[in-house]
Amino acid sequence: MKIEAAVLRDGASIAIESLTLDDPRPGEILVRLVATGVCHTDIKMADMAGRVPRPIVLGHEGAGVVERIGDGVRAVAPGDHVVMSYDYCGECTCCRRGRPAYCHSAHAFNFAGARADGSSPLARGNERIHGAFFGQSSFATYALCSEQNVVKVERDLPLEILGPLGCGVQTGAGTVFNVFKLEPGSTFAVFGVGTVGLSAVMAARIAASSRIIAVDVVESRLAMARELGATDVIDAKREDAQAKITALTGVGVDAALDTTGSSAIIRMAMQSLAPLGTCGVLASSADPDPSFSVLHLMFGGRRLQGIVEGDTVPQLFIPKLIDLYRRGLFPFDRLIRFYPFAQIGEAIADSRAGTAIKPVLRFA
Repeated sequence: MKIEAAVLRDGASIAIESLTLDDPRPGEILVRLVATGVCHTDIKMADMAGRVPRPIVLGHEGAGVVERIGDGVRAVAPGDHVVMSYDYCGECTCCRRGRPAYCHSAHAFNFAGARADGSSPLARGNERIHGAFFGQSSFATYALCSEQNVVKVERDLPLEILGPLGCGVQTGAGTVFNVFKLEPGSTFAVFGVGTVGLSAVMAARIAASSRIIAVDVVESRLAMARELGATDVIDAKREDAQAKITALTGVGVDAALDTTGSSAIIRMAMQSLAPLGTCGVLASSADPDPSFSVLHLMFGGRRLQGIVEGDTVPQLFIPKLIDLYRRGLFPFDRLIRFYPFAQIGEAIADSRAGTAIKPVLRFA
């Protein structure tokens, strides 16, 4: 079928083109996109040459309506509303243990720009266009996904807001609930309060943390963090964040989360930990060497932990977040700014500039 898709070719620019999308194969699901989030991972793939093959259609926070299903699909039917998330093999040790975020074949299923058999579902005439990014390539009017990376949602929900649950929102909230497992009275600091950081703030409030500290350099985001549950905010342009955290807590925080990928900030987060505290890192970076004091790590029993997708199983975790949203406890929709699909370039620019927390593209 003919579709419209945003294609990344040379450089970091993305332009909408007319492409051909395969019919669904056995096990595949054809989804008509209603909306899709723009994630910093999409932007990094555009900015950092060599991370993904090109030309490629990115996008991995899609939400839409099932149009058709391939043979063998049982989880959804045409007409169902769905959110798309990351993909995984379902067969490796981590997947069998219920930890698909750490799938042994995660790169192949999410960043290779192809199906598991090496084929791409996208083309422009005789030109191969790489697809299946995160098992979906949702910067398009239609996408193919699988039962493993699709989550059925209730039809009464506003489908246009749900896409970010598939990556950025579940990453932040999942880190708090699944990895840190914050208990009532715990202390928490998050460095960088974009979509991931603010989702973590909301989750920490639900977990009844006694002190939730948000660190950023954008005043509007710090204001949003306070509205969503942060007890303290630190403008890192004006204050020494590590010293302020120590002053607020006395001994440091039980958990610190870096969302920036900056080595300097990861070091700061590590130094802000109380004994037995954990520092989580979840952002890739071109500056990946965060040296820190081994003695500080060792004598306090502190931990540095890598985190992917909040260590979630999307089919289990996204419904939990939706339930919290319905109950008024997790207003993730406040992070969203909508753009028409044709304005994808503006949405990406606003995300880069920090003027939009979570851009969401809507399809006609």
